[in-house]
Amino acid sequence: MAVPWSRPAKIAFIGSHSVRKTNAVHAFASAVGRAGRSVEVGREVIRFNPLGLNEGATPEAQLWVLMAQIQQELELRSRADILVTDRSVVDNFAYFLRVTGGEDPFSVEPLVRRWAGTYDLFVRLLPDVALLPDGVRSTNDAFRDEIEAILDRIIPIYVASDRCLRLPASQVAEDYDWMALAERLAQLVGQPLRDPVKA
Repeated sequence: MAVPWSRPAKIAFIGSHSVRKTNAVHAFASAVGRAGRSVEVGREVIRFNPLGLNEGATPEAQLWVLMAQIQQELELRSRADILVTDRSVVDNFAYFLRVTGGEDPFSVEPLVRRWAGTYDLFVRLLPDVALLPDGVRSTNDAFRDEIEAILDRIIPIYVASDRCLRLPASQVAEDYDWMALAERLAQLVGQPLRDPVKA
């Protein structure tokens, strides 16, 4: 068993829907596990939203998503060396802003701004793949384009450029070098990816 890190790290895979975030999350988590690090995975909370999703979501539904995202991260953060999340408050905030017409009826922006600083690294997956039906998320290209436009606008506000990698969704494949990404995260938090005793 590797010596635990002195502080846990958190990486978020972000973007609009159907850009292979979940695939990337699990592939990255597997790479971390192979390196001997403990890892927890935060699931995409929208799938459990009792208030609606996609184009028909309400401001209250997207508020639920933001709060559930933060709650899940609070619960999982200290359980492993690395927490890998499927979405973050930032991309969930994009969906919130879309449904509210850019308004902030619940005054969540200061919380989103502060919480965005708790991630060590973001990986933004870019939509160069077609929307495929999964029984949950929308297959409306215009809807995804709206979200992408909001993300283009807000990511530079909430995410430091040196903490955000951009990756075309088409590169989320078996031959992608997830270990290099894990090494980058480890360097950012000043911790060894592999146990130096066993390396």
